Amino acid sequence: MNKILIIEDEESIATLIKMNLIKAGYQCDVAFDGAEGADKLSENHYDLCLLDIMLPEINGYELLSYAKSLEVPVMFVTAKGETQDKVKGLKAGADDYITKPYRVKELLSRIAANIRRFQYKKTEVPDTFYFGKHQFRIVEFRLFYENTPVECTASELRLLKELVQNEGQVLSRRQLLERLYDSEESFVDDNTLSVYMKRLRSKLGEDAWWIETVRGIGYRFRRKA
Repeated sequence: MNKILIIEDEESIATLIKMNLIKAGYQCDVAFDGAEGADKLSENHYDLCLLDIMLPEINGYELLSYAKSLEVPVMFVTAKGETQDKVKGLKAGADDYITKPYRVKELLSRIAANIRRFQYKKTEVPDTFYFGKHQFRIVEFRLFYENTPVECTASELRLLKELVQNEGQVLSRRQLLERLYDSEESFVDDNTLSVYMKRLRSKLGEDAWWIETVRGIGYRFRRKA
């Protein structure tokens, strides 16, 4: 089920959007100001963010930049309907722009289209990830150091695959546990995840820094150079 974050300071509008999205089968969180929205973006994974521009604490343009750094697609939902406003929003990096008032059917159609487009783009990943002196060959499901195979368990490789294919995105420990679970193997708990991560970093050696620990949340694979 796709999860959407609504950042809207007018409670009546946020409630109405949430009600229609839940009815359409989405999971929803709501933030009523920019600071709360930033916190929710950092703590959760979302398939789309519906973002107002005029917000207290942190405005929509600043939040747009932050959401895009986390690779969350953003649709502006705002009363700023002038052509120059739309151009500014789209040039700033918004994936879509819809003005109030709008028809619920149009909003739902655009939401579905943006989620579908973003998920399709995420599937277009390279066959091989290069980082430092390592390369992770997705199709072969093997890790190499300067073309020499690195011995890894299937669970360690699955963990690395989740991280590199979501490069730049913070994956919570809970998300990783859910994605690593395999009914054919023993249950993966939080301590086991820590062991997998420690072993994987040990095998990456000098390139272990590519995997960042995001304190209190989880991990992120992010290029620093």
